[in-house]
Amino acid sequence: MAEQNLGTDSPVIETERADIPTEAVTAVPGTAATPVKTPQVPDRPALEGLEDKLSAAWEQEKVYRFEEDTERSAVYSIDTPPPTASGSLHVGHMFSYTQTDVLARFQRMRGKNVFYPLGWDDNGLPTERRVQNYYGVRCDPSKAYIQGYTPPEKPARNQRDWDVISRPNFIELCEKLTVEDEKVFEDLFSRLGLSVDWTQTYRTIDDSTRAISQRAFMRDVQNGHAYTALAPTMWDVTFRTAVAQAELEAKDHPGAYHRYPFFTAEGQKVFIETTRPELLPSCVALVAHPEDERYQHLFGTTVTSPLFDVAVEVRAHRLADPEKGSGVAMICTFGDMTDVTWWRELQLPTRALIGRDGRLSRATPEWITSAQGRANYEQLAGKTVHSAKEAVVDLLRGAGLLEGEPEKITHAVHFYEKGDKPLEVVTSRQWYIRNGGREADRRDALLRRGTEIDWHPGFMRSRYENWVEGLNGDWLISRQRFFGVPIPVWYPLDADGEPDYDAPVLPEESQLPVDPTTDTAPGYKESQRGQAGGFLGEADVLDTWATSSLTPHIAGRWSHDDEFFAKVFPFDLRPQGHDIIRTWLFASVVRAHSLNSSVPWTDAAISGWILDPDRKKMSKSKGNVVVPDDVLDQFGSDAVRYWAASAKLGADTAYEVAQMKIGRRLAIKLLNASKFALNLGVTEEHIVGGTEDLEVLTEPLDRALIVELREVIAQATSAFDGYDYARALQRVESFFWQFTDDYVELVKDRAYGARGEEAQASVRAALATTLDAVLRLFAPVLPFATDEVWRWWRQGSVHSAEWPQAEALDAVHGNAAMLPSVAEVLAGLRRAKSEAKVKQRTEVVSARVTAPNDALSHIEAALGDIRAATRSRAIELVGEGEAVHAISVSDVELADPEQS
Repeated sequence: MAEQNLGTDSPVIETERADIPTEAVTAVPGTAATPVKTPQVPDRPALEGLEDKLSAAWEQEKVYRFEEDTERSAVYSIDTPPPTASGSLHVGHMFSYTQTDVLARFQRMRGKNVFYPLGWDDNGLPTERRVQNYYGVRCDPSKAYIQGYTPPEKPARNQRDWDVISRPNFIELCEKLTVEDEKVFEDLFSRLGLSVDWTQTYRTIDDSTRAISQRAFMRDVQNGHAYTALAPTMWDVTFRTAVAQAELEAKDHPGAYHRYPFFTAEGQKVFIETTRPELLPSCVALVAHPEDERYQHLFGTTVTSPLFDVAVEVRAHRLADPEKGSGVAMICTFGDMTDVTWWRELQLPTRALIGRDGRLSRATPEWITSAQGRANYEQLAGKTVHSAKEAVVDLLRGAGLLEGEPEKITHAVHFYEKGDKPLEVVTSRQWYIRNGGREADRRDALLRRGTEIDWHPGFMRSRYENWVEGLNGDWLISRQRFFGVPIPVWYPLDADGEPDYDAPVLPEESQLPVDPTTDTAPGYKESQRGQAGGFLGEADVLDTWATSSLTPHIAGRWSHDDEFFAKVFPFDLRPQGHDIIRTWLFASVVRAHSLNSSVPWTDAAISGWILDPDRKKMSKSKGNVVVPDDVLDQFGSDAVRYWAASAKLGADTAYEVAQMKIGRRLAIKLLNASKFALNLGVTEEHIVGGTEDLEVLTEPLDRALIVELREVIAQATSAFDGYDYARALQRVESFFWQFTDDYVELVKDRAYGARGEEAQASVRAALATTLDAVLRLFAPVLPFATDEVWRWWRQGSVHSAEWPQAEALDAVHGNAAMLPSVAEVLAGLRRAKSEAKVKQRTEVVSARVTAPNDALSHIEAALGDIRAATRSRAIELVGEGEAVHAISVSDVELADPEQS
């Protein structure tokens, strides 16, 4: 049988299939070049086994291979999300990646040379954490590299007992494990039927990507788009890394208001209420709203802090809330980003105490000068934030300064999206890319870029605009991690061994990629590393988004294959989730704007979330995800794809087994209905599509079917062109069930030749033309079932075929309303037999059909098919003019079942 020739070792034969006898392939009449295949249909079609068989065939036949010898106008390029290779896939991945694949398959059938690569996002914190836990190791950059290091066979239970290894050894383990993970992902995506070109894969940490990412960074530095600065930074004390605004997540967190006084020169008490009493020694000012009458007399004066006796000024600022607490707030450097705003706008001094380890400075700060104040601080020195808070409260209570007991509250606190402790604001030197957060002109330019993108659905653009308009600082791109793209910078050291951050040393682009922690700075010797007059290598790496923002550049070979890049950039499509508009999408726009003076793609398709039965987002952290293998084993890939493609872009969708069952039933029905049609003798020679062969459609019911088919093709094409694949699927599916449940049942008698050759030829033409189009229309959503059927009776793959053209059927004249009218009569006669509890093959002696005159003419034209399908001897047709809007079947007399 045909499906036996789908193994990876089978030869590819262009004109005939190796498993089909030569005599089974004939030429289309009048040609010698177009072979016609004699249908070979399995006795028992099944979905089982199709995924492995057809995936191998597609790879062997290079069905999805991008043709590089092309013009930009012929290309449809997709900037596909690179999944995090250090994690595990869940049903949400199948949902969103299927939606992208449906669009890719449609564009390919529309004649586009589809550039559909897939990358692996394998650098960054998730990979580090997986490697640490998987191997039982910790990284210490001060450790020496061990050649041939082998991790323990089994990780130690206690992290304190894990192997401590060098950064190069740690990176080697990261690279090893991600490659293994990527293979698992590729196998699953192939099983799902993603039509990606697996020869175009990339990784976000390999040499090519590191070079592109570093080159982009260097050009942004040289063009003034990137800079380094010592500034307040959101900091995760667990992961010991800076966190960007886009990575923040507000969570409800328990806290308490503590009320205590500052003192004026006259001894007057000025009460503040704060949830961060541990920051009292870093207080730089008190602040109240400029219109708050209670504090007008204090503006411009100084007060003294309790416990530490530090004089601070009372200032006015619009962000102070008169309704919150006492109306006057303590500004510390730094408790939160509001403190940063006050500090910056009021030009206050910096008195930072919390370090990168989340502990207060062990050295008593110089601004605390009183003996009592210094003694009090010694009780806080080196403590964690939590312990310092308890110590300050005890000191206040012991001095009789704490008014009342702390008032417990729950309030929103910023966390790193992957962290479990509140973030601190730490002063540190970091690298930034300008993103409009501090420059109105750049912000306006990036907002304009948003209008150059077609958003699907359109309302998602407002999320982009709201994010850009709400930025309060530039994009922090440096991270204090190990496995990432190194920032390609060295700093010269002066005579005192202090780095000159204002004169960074950059490599030549030809040297990329580089690692400043192991590579020597240009113009220096390695012996000068860390020495006065020598150099210091940047130890930080780029934020993973700083590399992922360049996926169009990475996949498009930017800066090292300009000809190829011009063929795919700007990309046509960016598909992604709505939750990362503020990160991946916006970051990509920022980079394309600064590097290419362009948008990175013309269209953005934004998918929704997968929700569990309780309407909660599925996520691994919540433990409510569904494993893809289980779902695919149970329902099959086409069924899962059907569920995913039934959801519109941007819509959050529930994980719904019932929908997958419907998809599986549809795929099975497609196999069985196709088998029936082909076993009637239908071949591709019966397909009509030009005026010269439309005369074969002699029967009104057949013409009505083709007219309806033409409309379905037009509607599905329009929906797909508008990225509404769900609407296209809905329309095609509705037509398909009408075709199988009504039309096929009506024409069986004619198809077997009971009414002569001409009538048989007409129905065969209708069946072949419809089957040909339906397979193409379903192909983007049900790639396995459609290609299985296609190979029964056609050459090659349906996925290499053209999308059906409605215009090819324009010359068919008929009335699409005919089939629904006839179907109502068929249903009425069936229902009468069901109610009489007799078999459907029971003859109808007589029946009456009442219908509006226009519907009656349709029924009369198809009366022969109706009688044959229902085994009716006599059907009386009664017209009721326009007063009757419904078709009714009555007075049904059935023959004795024994005599039927």
